[in-house]
Amino acid sequence: MFSSEKINEISNKINEMIKSSPLADVEKNINALIQGAFTKMELISREEFDVQAEVLRNTREKLNMLEAKLAELEEKAK
Repeated sequence: MFSSEKINEISNKINEMIKSSPLADVEKNINALIQGAFTKMELISREEFDVQAEVLRNTREKLNMLEAKLAELEEKAK
């Protein structure tokens, strides 16, 4: 059997060969193409989505507080 050191060595050699071959350029081009397609489709990252969801959650809380305060003021005005 191969030792994990030998497997790592083989893996590193394969990675070096790929980096120095046209495959590395192909991978970069494919990544750029996919990123461009996502941009055109106006997709956002999960991180961006989570930030916007938190902003929306905070806005809803503030709206609920303001609605409650408005209802209280309207009740006092009667």
